[in-house]
Amino acid sequence: MRYLLDTDTLSALTKPSPSPALLMRIVSTAPEDRTTSSVTLAELLFGAFRAGSRSAEYLSRIRGALPATPFVPFDDAAAEEYGRIRAYLEDRGTPIGHEDTQIAAIALANGLTIVTGNTRHFERVPGLSVENWLE
Repeated sequence: MRYLLDTDTLSALTKPSPSPALLMRIVSTAPEDRTTSSVTLAELLFGAFRAGSRSAEYLSRIRGALPATPFVPFDDAAAEEYGRIRAYLEDRGTPIGHEDTQIAAIALANGLTIVTGNTRHFERVPGLSVENWLE
């Protein structure tokens, strides 16, 4: 199984003392089976740049956590999934937000399981596999 690490999971890894349970899950998963998305990178960088005087520290932590993690882009296949997911969720009055919809679309387009603590949002997406390694 291949995994797409969501923003909250990667953010937890950048903390000075990440959860031992999360670290165990990460190291027990083959590096080639762990990815993240370009959207997640953008969210992490946005948070770092908003951190004011701590921006440099956060940017350093993000860069330290990501070098071995390949990025999956938001491509044409993901764009099609995005349109389908967004229409489905909005028709039901249960949208999950632009970035989460993009991340879900990337996962579906690439056959990936999303690893997130935000299972409430992602479980609304039909056919999407979701795991929480933050519990």
